[in-house]
Amino acid sequence: MKLSTFLYIKKLLFIFFFVLALFSVPGDMKNFNFGSLLSEPKSRTSVATFVLTASLLFGVYLLGTAFYANDLKILQRSQMELKDSEKCKNRCRPPGSEALPEGILAKTSDLEMRPLWGSFDNSNDSNRSLSLLAIAAGIKQKDLVNNIITKFLENDFVVMVFHYDGIVDQWNDLQWASRVIHVSAMNQTKWFAKRFLHPDIVAEYDYIFLWDEDLDITQFNPGRYISIVKEEELDISQPALDPRKSEIHHHITVRQKNSKVHRRYFKFRGGGRCYENSTGPPCFGWVEMMAPVFSKAAWRCSWYLIQNDLIHGWGIDFQLGYCAQGDRKQKVGVVDAEYIVHLGVPSLGGSNHASNVSLTNQKNTKNSTYTDDLVKPSNSSDIHGGNDRAEVRLQSYTEMRIFWRRWDRAVKDDKCWVDRYAYDKRKTS
Repeated sequence: MKLSTFLYIKKLLFIFFFVLALFSVPGDMKNFNFGSLLSEPKSRTSVATFVLTASLLFGVYLLGTAFYANDLKILQRSQMELKDSEKCKNRCRPPGSEALPEGILAKTSDLEMRPLWGSFDNSNDSNRSLSLLAIAAGIKQKDLVNNIITKFLENDFVVMVFHYDGIVDQWNDLQWASRVIHVSAMNQTKWFAKRFLHPDIVAEYDYIFLWDEDLDITQFNPGRYISIVKEEELDISQPALDPRKSEIHHHITVRQKNSKVHRRYFKFRGGGRCYENSTGPPCFGWVEMMAPVFSKAAWRCSWYLIQNDLIHGWGIDFQLGYCAQGDRKQKVGVVDAEYIVHLGVPSLGGSNHASNVSLTNQKNTKNSTYTDDLVKPSNSSDIHGGNDRAEVRLQSYTEMRIFWRRWDRAVKDDKCWVDRYAYDKRKTS
């Protein structure tokens, strides 16, 4: 009840008790003469009776209003508690945190090292690492990986290494070995990051580099690269490839001279052509998967796109543009000013040199009649056998067909989803 309503009722009660007191006056008091008030005993008795009656009525009035005010306070407090209760019901909280006070909830984490003793000073945020490098590594590529990690640490990155061969101790002689996070995951690719780089874990980092090991970064500077990405507002990117030394799978990744960043590629002859009206991957708004870089927001989306059971990740690159925070033709690009060399060294499945994967092959696998949507992993003990590279490649193609089937099914089943790139196409001949 509002305070103004309470005051109005209080006034009415006062008038009521005043009228009641007036009618309670003895009959001989209604026409009494004040001049004879003290000289007539009967009048003095009537006055005393009137005063006593009025006092009692006024006391009842005060007592009643006191009780009423107390009830009003209880009512107001109940109404406030009800409003708070409704507000609490509508408050969005992480599942499972309902038993805790909200102020104690640590909703995100990070991969920072903390000392076992002594104080940890987190007041100086300028010293905090703002980007993360996650790299799959085997001991055979120790020199390459050492060069990569050393340079990234010099630029204040946090580093996580996925050891796909299970060998960790043989890295201990390197100066940075105790500064990085080691994860041993036998016969797994870098997409094993799905298990460890949940968006809430890496929410503190502005950019996530998810790289292969077979990269020469002699001409690459991670700090300058991030500056360019920020300036160009790229959410998904990669450094360009040196065309003279790199193994090239898709020509959009080739470095363009006298350019800082490019987002599209033209090819008017031969197979896999890209024309002016080619507005989809891999002609426009596309990066390859050997050295992708994600903004924090783009990684949150991409994490959901990565399939937990498809370890090779083939096919994902063609759909990553949906995770760009805006038009992929603007938010996805290749950085020419900071370039690398893709050596194309095969790791899983033997020593045979990795074969190129053309768009035509990918399109053929997408349109395949393959119907088994269950992954049939190879025997992990055979993966590193010298003759098993072909099996790994076959598994990669199989997983890509599965991914495309899942995508098509998801699009068909989700009646609320709108494909904003439905009209993007690549004209080929």
